[in-house]
Amino acid sequence: MAEKKINLNVYDMAGKKLETKLSVLASVFGVEEHKVAMFNAVQVEQANARQATAKTKVRHEVSGGGKKPWRQKGTGRARAGSSRSPIWVGGGTVFGPVGNQNYTLSQNKKEHQLALRSALSLKTAKDLVVVDEIKFGEKKTKAFVKMLEALKVDSKVLVVVSEIDENTFASVRNVNFAKVVTPDNVSVYDLLNVDKVVMSKAAIKEVEEALK
Repeated sequence: MAEKKINLNVYDMAGKKLETKLSVLASVFGVEEHKVAMFNAVQVEQANARQATAKTKVRHEVSGGGKKPWRQKGTGRARAGSSRSPIWVGGGTVFGPVGNQNYTLSQNKKEHQLALRSALSLKTAKDLVVVDEIKFGEKKTKAFVKMLEALKVDSKVLVVVSEIDENTFASVRNVNFAKVVTPDNVSVYDLLNVDKVVMSKAAIKEVEEALK
């Protein structure tokens, strides 16, 4: 029995709808969204991007405090050996971050693929634009912006191409609401964090092949 397909409209870079449609697998681009899998995928990606740069000084790292504040007995005050004790203002920190925290999380392959299919299906419903071929003859931001205008994309967009050449990279990098990636670098977070997804036909087929 043949797998169920979804037919998608295809446009050229000038925004013109082509007569031929692109058939993609419903098992990749038309599944029911799985919110838990997508939530876990985003959490894993953000946690793994986190840098353990937070660091506080413990008692022996705070400068000063070598002299005993007052004599041991006879002052009526509590004993104190250093003004850098954690109980003193300006003293060291107890149980603070030490700079080698590990925030790494993981997600099994099956759940991650389910999350990708869910995110792709959400965009396919109304926010996916398929372009026959995305290729720029020169390094011109104006050419990329012109393509977006022709495709009626004016907000945060993820552009997926099978290969990022020099012209494509240079044309996209100055547009602050756009990001360009290859099919093997499409993430759940990137898909959910944009309003529109623009994909070339070749890129869609690569994604489909990886997730079917």
